[in-house]
Amino acid sequence: MSRRYDSRTTIFSPEGRLYQVEYAMEAIGNAGSAIGILSKDGVVLVGEKKVTSKLLQTSTSTEKMYKIDDHVACAVAGIMSDANILINTARVAAQRYTFSYQTPMPVEQLVQSLCDTKQGYTQFGGLRPFGVSFLFAGWDKNYGFQLYMSDPSGNYGGWKAAAVGANNQAAQSMLKQDYKEEISREEAVQLALKVLSKTMDSTSLTAEKLELAEVFLDDGGKVKYQVCSPENLGKMLVKYGVTQALVDA
Repeated sequence: MSRRYDSRTTIFSPEGRLYQVEYAMEAIGNAGSAIGILSKDGVVLVGEKKVTSKLLQTSTSTEKMYKIDDHVACAVAGIMSDANILINTARVAAQRYTFSYQTPMPVEQLVQSLCDTKQGYTQFGGLRPFGVSFLFAGWDKNYGFQLYMSDPSGNYGGWKAAAVGANNQAAQSMLKQDYKEEISREEAVQLALKVLSKTMDSTSLTAEKLELAEVFLDDGGKVKYQVCSPENLGKMLVKYGVTQALVDA
């Protein structure tokens, strides 16, 4: 039955479904996982890298984490070329707002403007939805630290802990069990690494397969976006007992 209605995004099926949008969400289910956790003193984003070749120049390429503005960053799951277009759109929107009003753009307003763009691609003929989900982490003076998740349909929501990508249902249920109110940033990192280690398809978790980024306030009260280096990430994995220390190396 679905075959008659899945060729374009503008046609509803008799059950009231838009199959192309659902297929876009299915594509994200095959992408590398990403987890976001909101803590009392920051937001933690952890992502699983699918491309782990030794030939890759890691210092210049990040697969999962992107900085949008000084106060907002995001983790990505899905088709990376689609993500690059949307990230560029978000960066331009944030800079235009700052230029016009001389103040950083509120996080939710930025997320909403990007989701409006995504929604347009589900409504007009000849277009396909963006096959990408985002986890947005940010801080503004109105609501403090915030974490948002958005999907190809243009929906978004605020979350305390969220997972997108492969095995996101299992990760979400683990987060629901283990998340505590008023969690610290360090505890959030530990929880994210633990959840990812149990839900990732690969048998062993190493620093090369992960990316970790944090949004927090520094001592001067300025918003800081920091990506963890592979060396520090390797130490964290050993410290939290997620992987064994390499003794034989």
